[in-house]
Amino acid sequence: MGRLKGRALPPRFKPLPSRLKPIGEREGRSAGGVRRSDGPINTARWQRLRLAVLRRDAVDISGRLEDMPMHVLFKREPLMWPVCQQTGVLLVGGKNEPNSPVVDHIEPHRGDLKLFWDKSNLQSVSKEWHDKTKQSLEKRGLA
Repeated sequence: MGRLKGRALPPRFKPLPSRLKPIGEREGRSAGGVRRSDGPINTARWQRLRLAVLRRDAVDISGRLEDMPMHVLFKREPLMWPVCQQTGVLLVGGKNEPNSPVVDHIEPHRGDLKLFWDKSNLQSVSKEWHDKTKQSLEKRGLA
């Protein structure tokens, strides 16, 4: 068998280059390889502020729902749920549902960090309102 070694035809195709890239070159990653962007929206501080705004804009719905389970009706604490500040819809949806909660800047911050972190400039709205109406207003320069 040793005599056949090296007598085969040369390969017809070149070897393919590796499809794996270093972490810094992957799509959606910064040089550190952790965040999608270097903006303040991917920070723990923003997540805390977002939850505080959702709590602030929540209303007690424990007396409004007739079909509530009995264990919820007899709880002593109120049942708080965020409400869209533009449409009045309860924000109970999952991640990509139309009635999922989004914290929106009332006045666009356009990179101004003081305006970005201003709690009075934030409102909880539904994903549907934010993705359609709000972005339409911003594109026309009305927001």
